[in-house]
Order: sequence, then structure tokens, then C-alpha cells
Amino acid sequence: MRAHLIRILAAALLVSLLAAACGTPAPPPPEATTPPEATTPPEATTPPEPPPGGPSGSIVIVIGNDPSTLDPQYADDGNEHKINDNVYEHLLTREPATGEILPELAESWEQIDDTTWRFYLQEGIQFHNGEPFNAEAVKFSAERIIDPEFNSEQISFVASITGAEVIDEYTVDIITGEGPDPTLPARMTWLKIVPPVYTAEDPDRFAQAPVGTGPYKFVEWVRGSHVTLEANEDYWGGAPDIQEVTWRPIEEAATRLAALQAGEVDLVTDLIPEYLPQVEKSVAVPGLEFSWIRINTNIEPLSDVRVRQALNYAVDKDALVDALYGGYAVKAEGQILTPGHFGYNPDVEAYPYDPEMAQDLLEEAGATGATLELIGESGRWLKDKELTEAIAAQLEAAGLNIDINIVEWSDWLDLLFAGAEAAPNLQYSSHDNVLLDADRTLSALFTTDGSQSAYSNPRVDELVLNARTETDAELREQMYHEAVQIIHDEAACIFTVNLDNIYGLSPNLEFSPRLDGRLFVKDMILND
Repeated sequence: MRAHLIRILAAALLVSLLAAACGTPAPPPPEATTPPEATTPPEATTPPEPPPGGPSGSIVIVIGNDPSTLDPQYADDGNEHKINDNVYEHLLTREPATGEILPELAESWEQIDDTTWRFYLQEGIQFHNGEPFNAEAVKFSAERIIDPEFNSEQISFVASITGAEVIDEYTVDIITGEGPDPTLPARMTWLKIVPPVYTAEDPDRFAQAPVGTGPYKFVEWVRGSHVTLEANEDYWGGAPDIQEVTWRPIEEAATRLAALQAGEVDLVTDLIPEYLPQVEKSVAVPGLEFSWIRINTNIEPLSDVRVRQALNYAVDKDALVDALYGGYAVKAEGQILTPGHFGYNPDVEAYPYDPEMAQDLLEEAGATGATLELIGESGRWLKDKELTEAIAAQLEAAGLNIDINIVEWSDWLDLLFAGAEAAPNLQYSSHDNVLLDADRTLSALFTTDGSQSAYSNPRVDELVLNARTETDAELREQMYHEAVQIIHDEAACIFTVNLDNIYGLSPNLEFSPRLDGRLFVKDMILND
């Protein structure tokens, strides 16, 4: 009877959240305020001459928040990534639909020994400021992102790299000095190559006015208002179709909808499901994004595994999928990996919704009535604030007191990467793993020294570290399976849902979502 009542209350809350979202009319976009002075790029050394019949038209893409930086190697900030994916390039890339690894700035590559991968580079490519792209640029980029003093939040993407060596102007070796890394090619689809001279001479300016080799060049960043890029008409891969793209941060879902309906924007990411019938053109595809709640396992009562298990039993993931996301999500099967990720454990299942078990475990641990702070943010991911509120209500129904604190994006990022000692009790987050290998997820989120971790288990540390250099695929997979099982059994976080990617489009924009969810404007077409 008690469990049935709790289920009814939790479902009622989700329905009320959904009704509120559906019933609130979309307000017009807020009136513009006087923007701060725009950041402008350095002058190009050789301004390009526009080719005849070149790029034309302009589009506006909505992102959730202003980027925290435009340095492509520092922050693990999805808003920055979306923009800089169009300015910078990588040695390798992925085929949009299948995820197959393909050449980009490197024309070919090979593994020459256990710890050395050799890349043969494209010749004749320049950065937007005229600096040459060559092996020195690759070496500089690799060594910069792994420099402990730089302290990149992206370190889990490149964790195995220990250095780089120039062989000749267009040949470079990437070194994984602590052992072989079978995922190194996947890591090279993430590492962005930066211009050494400009980056080193003025790091502050570099973080505000990016310069890459990509199909789009930086124009300006008016903080809180927009970032504008223009087509690189001398792009080595051929000039893109669209001349100008502006990235506009809009946090509120209703305001995003209003802007799309008014024709002010052309692409809205994370369009909420209730708004799909109200837009002329949309597309939704399964995604890699997992919403999850980080638990600081180092403090009482969360250091007690029974309390952490109770948190997982208290969350009705099926109700979240149906009532909050309208079916545009699936519940996480006790891990933050999709079946397409190497290392996914098919034998691990989601914690069932069992509020009575949650209450019993809390009582057994002496934690009934405990007060926990839950940190969240708003606007970056699909229904992030609403999910935080719904989970808080379900935890309270199980017998806890939850203080929700929705903070600004930059403050949220600071807390996520502040280290285990400074981590709040609970923190909403979202994680996607475009490397498609468990190492990125497990090392960042669940090892003792992980960049986002507030959990520690020596066996998990050992398994993840050993798996990184294991070349026997079957043995490596077994290591990941064991680590995933431990993380699940110890309830290292609250596992919630895997989100679909939902996009609202203007009628004239042609856009096919990628498997990895990245937004490459060069692959978009704007019809007349």
C-alpha cells in the first residue's frame, strides 16, 4: 500500500510538470540589452578572395548557454564544442551515420609499435591566420592538452597520450608511453589541432577568438548574445554551402520555440517533445547523452552503499521516460553506456523502481529524514531542470529532504570539475561518450582521480587502467564488464535515462543528425 501511494504521488508530480510545460504559452524572445564589446579575431595574414558561386545565406543555431570559453582544449563544455567543431579540425573524423573512423587532417595512419601511432598529414593546409598546419602543430596540440599545468577538463578524451614526436614536416608520432592503446584512433577524432604561435603568444586572446583550419572562421563573440562564424572560402575541403552561422544562447525552452516559430532561428537543439506538433519541421534520433546524478560517496550518509542503493530504487525511470520525455528517451540499464559502446555490460540491468525497498534501506542505514543538497542547471540539456525537480520529488517521497539549487552554467561547471572534496552531495549532470569506448566514461566519472568523479574503488581503478592498455579485445571487454558491475552494485551514481536528440528546424534548412550528435555546419544545406 505504501509503495503504491508513493508511485501515485511521484506520477502525479511528473504529470504536473508535463502539464506545466505544455500549458505555458511560448513568450517572445527577451528584448535585447546593450551588448558588451565584441571579441574580434586576429587579422588574417592572407585575406582570401571569395570564389564565384561560393557560400551564401546565413543561419542561426540555438544553444543552451553561452560557452564558458572558446579554447577548444580546455573546458568539457558542450556549448563550446558545438561552435568549435566548425572552426577546428582533428587528425581523424567519423562517418556521420556509421561512426566509422576516417581521415581528416591526417591522410593515413598506422601503428608502428605497441606505444607509437604514426600519422601522415595532409599537405598545404593553413590555419585561418596563415600559420602552416604541420607536424609541429600536431605535437604542440597533443602536448598542450595533456600538460598537467594546463589542467584540461577534457583529459579523459586523451588520457593515454604521453607525448608526440615530429618525424618530418608532415609526419608525426603520437606516443602512449604507459602502454598500448587500441582506442588511440578514436581519441584522434576528438583532439583539436591548434596553431602553435598564436596559441602560445596570447593564450587569453586565443580563448576568446579561435583560429583553426576548419570550414568556418571566427567573426565575433558578444558574450551573452551570440557567436558568429563565417565561411572559410579557401577551405581545403571545399567551401561550405552556408556563408554565415550565428550561435545564440537561449536557456528557456519556450523562448527557443517562439524564436523558431517566428523565423528568427533555424536550428534548435533539445527541442522538448511537447513542442514537436508546434513546429513545421523537426527530427529526433537516439542519442549518446545520459542524464545522471553524481553522488559524493565520500561524505555521510552517502558513504553508505545502502543509502546510494536507496536513491536508485527511489527513482521511477519508466515514469521519467513516459511522463517527462514522452518516450523520447530510454532508461539507463544500470550504466552510462549504450549497447553500441565497447565495454557495455548486457548482464547489468537498471535498478527497479521499488520505493518500499528505498525506505527500508534508508531506515536500516539511519538516514531517513537526512537533508541532501542537489545541484542542477537549466537549459543545456533536454528538460534538465525538470528532470532534477522530478528526481528530487521522488527522493523526498522515499523519506529524504532534498534542497534543490539551480545554479548558473559557469558555476555548475566549476562544481563538476572541482574535485571530490568540493563536490556537493548530489549533482545533476549529463554525459555523452563520442569515443564509443568505455574508457572515456569510466575513467572520467568513476575512477579515484577522474575529472568528474566523487567515487573511489581500488578495483575499479585497476580494471580501468589495465583495460586501457590491453590489446586482447575479449579480455579488455571482460575488464570493463567487471568494472561496470561493481559501479552498478555500489550505486556509484543515480542512473536515470538515455536521451534522444531532438531538433527543430526552419523549413529551408537540410540537416541530417549524426550518430555522435555533433553539429557540423558544412554538412548542412540552406535552400532558397
